[in-house]
Amino acid sequence: MNLTDLRDRATRHALLPLRLFLGVTFVYAGLDKLTDAAFLSASGTGSIGETMQGVRDGSAVPALVDLALQAPAGFGAAIAVGELLVGVATLLGLFARVAAAGGALISLSLWLTVSWQVTPYYYGNDLIYLLAWTPLIMAGAAAPSLDAMLQDRSLPWLDRLIPSRRSRRTA
Repeated sequence: MNLTDLRDRATRHALLPLRLFLGVTFVYAGLDKLTDAAFLSASGTGSIGETMQGVRDGSAVPALVDLALQAPAGFGAAIAVGELLVGVATLLGLFARVAAAGGALISLSLWLTVSWQVTPYYYGNDLIYLLAWTPLIMAGAAAPSLDAMLQDRSLPWLDRLIPSRRSRRTA
């Protein structure tokens, strides 16, 4: 294998560490929330309701927090399931751009609500997660991924969801 082949291989797999990190982190975050009875409660110590009440006045979008507070347990469950689905899809490389967009939306909502009041801003982790999803939104998941495997099969109905390499080259 020559230097050009190694460079090409490294380029194809450059986003794999980011994909693995975000996928594992979001799976863990989702499972952690789903298995924590206190978190999924509307009130009480460690509950999503208590957390949302605590961040409401300092959030960038109090109306978003108010919306979540109408059904805090349902909102907490939705966030947890969303994190789990995004994480699994990211690890598998299945509909990677859609999964990354979902991860970015979750991170954006958490940044604007829970992490907004953290100072200095770089101590809040949700902003960096939001930015970390950006390369995966732009590039998708190269091999190894289910997207790449499905692309290679040239299934016509998938061309609308996952543009094939051939259609990108001719466009």
